[in-house]
Amino acid sequence: MPKAIAITATNSGSGKTLLSMALLNHFKDRARAFKVGPDFIDPQFHQYITKNASINLDGFIMNENQIKWLFNHYLDDKIGLIEGVMGFYDGLERKASTYDITTILNIPTILILSAKGTYTTLLAILKGMLEYKKNSIKTVVLNHISSQMHYTMIKNLIEAEFDIKVLGFIKKDLKSITSRHLGLNLNELESGEIREISNEVLENLNLKELEKLAEFIPPKIDFYPFEKVPKSNLTLGVVYDENFSFLYYDNLQLFKKIFKEVKIISAVNDDIISKDIDNLYICGGYVETKEAYSKIKNSNKFKESLIEFSKTKPIYAECAGLIYLGNKIDDFKMSGILNIDFTMQDKRERLGYYLAKDNLKDTIYKGHAFHYSKPLNIENGIWQLAKRDNFKINGTWKKKKVVGTYLHTMFRSELNIINSYLKG
Repeated sequence: MPKAIAITATNSGSGKTLLSMALLNHFKDRARAFKVGPDFIDPQFHQYITKNASINLDGFIMNENQIKWLFNHYLDDKIGLIEGVMGFYDGLERKASTYDITTILNIPTILILSAKGTYTTLLAILKGMLEYKKNSIKTVVLNHISSQMHYTMIKNLIEAEFDIKVLGFIKKDLKSITSRHLGLNLNELESGEIREISNEVLENLNLKELEKLAEFIPPKIDFYPFEKVPKSNLTLGVVYDENFSFLYYDNLQLFKKIFKEVKIISAVNDDIISKDIDNLYICGGYVETKEAYSKIKNSNKFKESLIEFSKTKPIYAECAGLIYLGNKIDDFKMSGILNIDFTMQDKRERLGYYLAKDNLKDTIYKGHAFHYSKPLNIENGIWQLAKRDNFKINGTWKKKKVVGTYLHTMFRSELNIINSYLKG
């Protein structure tokens, strides 16, 4: 029987990533990771552990049938592990919460409850979580447990009050974590350290019960719920490296379906954009920090070939890609293809889901944005971004066939962007 499990909590910082990391390491030879929402970072952690791509499931950008198709398409014969976002119900107003995704997919869900400084009050919290809406929460894991006595007391209280099992607990102040100053930056952890942390996290969890709990019936979807696009004879270049690293795996797979060939280009390695490339996509990521900029400031072959490419061929760039198309960000010089200067701010300029109103095509796209940078000499944009319908602030700029935007999206459900701008 197929197996999948979702990890959720009452709020961010309760241990979702910690438990997800441990379970992915435990099941890594047969795990397929998923992430609720538009996150780019957690999926990179997932892939670092399992060596398999992690898939984003987003209820704002995609509808229910599209989410079902995407999940089934990538689950294969693996154990699916879905890491939730924020608290279980956060994002309901956008249909983008962990509750929404687990309900659509009917995925059994583990609720992490932090027992730090509390015990009986957890019953009130759990009652609210279980009764607020009909949901797929099947079991509880207690985090920040100080002793076996602390755990037994809470476990007995919960199981006496509710028809739900406690799967186990995670001790507070785990040795392999508290001894580190790097936190959980998985790119700085060796495989042995990940294994050590995983063993500590899972030491007091009933993994046999978890696997049994994970058995479920996948949602049925017997048709392709997206617009179909015929394969073109064009070759797409994708600028993707440690700086420009924000690339949804499904976007890449879609590119391979649409274009004759997809070639990966590294700005960090100073690759030249070859003449056989017809269209170019530049991923989001980081160019604005001193460390990130140091990796590309001398990539002159890449920059010169990009400038030449921009004179006649289509470029579509997101966020960091947009900044690199501009003149500069603070004192860091960029390519100067778009006549825009940027500056970094101490507070966020944008965070969350956005609608983008395309003034040229008279349509609206869905996506998200997260950035601290701000354009200074603002030229007229072609798209305005808004949380609701107050489209006043520019978020996308165009020059000839070059488009730079702050919007990130999932192209399978926003094919108009590809057809209108990426294909040129």
